[in-house]
Amino acid sequence: MDAATLTYDTLRFAEFEDFPETSEPVWILGRKYSIFTDWRWTQRKRQPDSYFSVLNAFIDRKDSYYSIHQIAQMGVGEGKSIGQWYGPNTVAQVLKKLAVFDTWSSLAVHIAMDNTVVMEEIRRLCRTSVPCAGATAFPADSDRHCNGFPAGAEVTNRPSPWRPLVLLIPLRLGLTDINEAYVETLKHCFMMPQSLGVIGGKPNSAHYFIGYVGEELIYLDPHTTQPAVEPTDGCFIPDESFHCQHPPCRMSIAELDPSIAVGFFCKTEDDFNDWCQQVKKLSLLGGALPMFELVELQPSHLACPDVLNLSLDSSDVERLERFFDSEDEDFEILSL
Repeated sequence: MDAATLTYDTLRFAEFEDFPETSEPVWILGRKYSIFTDWRWTQRKRQPDSYFSVLNAFIDRKDSYYSIHQIAQMGVGEGKSIGQWYGPNTVAQVLKKLAVFDTWSSLAVHIAMDNTVVMEEIRRLCRTSVPCAGATAFPADSDRHCNGFPAGAEVTNRPSPWRPLVLLIPLRLGLTDINEAYVETLKHCFMMPQSLGVIGGKPNSAHYFIGYVGEELIYLDPHTTQPAVEPTDGCFIPDESFHCQHPPCRMSIAELDPSIAVGFFCKTEDDFNDWCQQVKKLSLLGGALPMFELVELQPSHLACPDVLNLSLDSSDVERLERFFDSEDEDFEILSL
């Protein structure tokens, strides 16, 4: 621990390189910026209630929907011990299972396997009824308080024309290094307004990639140590540590580990239809190789059992466990 502390104290004041002076645009999560514009975050005195509800979903408490405690515990259910490496596919599967308890946002999380996005599957998922916001997510959380989520509300179903979609696509873009033919396609993914970035990294080092400039990827390091945050009176959350105080890190695209998961968010069905059109245009890029296939209906050879309808004694359970774990764990997502 002393060695780790020394290393952190030495590196925390290391040179934070600003973006290079270039006329090329900076693309971050679907938005185009110029390095010459003052586009960085500034703290606001008043934030909407939904802003703090989002922060509460990730705060370091075991009863928060997407806390590190929940991620680690759900990983155990996926066969990953505490401290064991998580690859992009495992992270995607864990987030999908945690979203089931997230009745506040009513997210529909879809993981497109086998490099194939099936539009019909997504439409069916996003048009289903969902529990109303305010339902208590975890049965044991009767003492939950000041967490941004109304507790004790009766669970009811309400029809929804479209549940907000989080689409995660685990991919492998090469054997040991990323295939250069995928680089331009990857860049265009960051340019889409629906972009959620990329889960990935380098061997033994996990990063969250949010954009690119030139031939460099822009990323956040989830291992960066931050002060512990606790809600204050009135559920206010000190939010400075949720935002970058320095320019994000950068690395050459050529250094990217080929095992990644690309993420997109479609709030409405129109957003999803627009995303489908943009993906189809990517296939027309000269010299670029599509990273995944977009189809209307699921090909027969990719048919798999309905995970949500499997019974505990189903003969398919063991096969599904192997299916969910069939990835290369080439880099670390959690480190103790």
